[in-house]
Amino acid sequence: MTAEPPICSAKGCRAAAVWVLAWNNPKLHTPERRKTWLACDEHREHLSSFLGVRGFLKDVVTLAEWEARETGSGDGDGGSGDGPEGTVRGG
Repeated sequence: MTAEPPICSAKGCRAAAVWVLAWNNPKLHTPERRKTWLACDEHREHLSSFLGVRGFLKDVVTLAEWEARETGSGDGDGGSGDGPEGTVRGG
């Protein structure tokens, strides 16, 4: 069985994920914790804006860079959160 490639977290989008948006809700999470949403090129700005307006967005990096960080350091929780438009699929 092969794993499906990561897809964008925007509701209804099935495009391949290119970006990782790392975020944190300070009312719920400790400062070092990072939740993640994945984004295609088309939805990166929309999802970043949604998180940024709320003061949640901490970092935006390519999926390849995020994966390299994860295998190198083990930082981040890799979990997904509640999306702006419904269920979020995250890395």
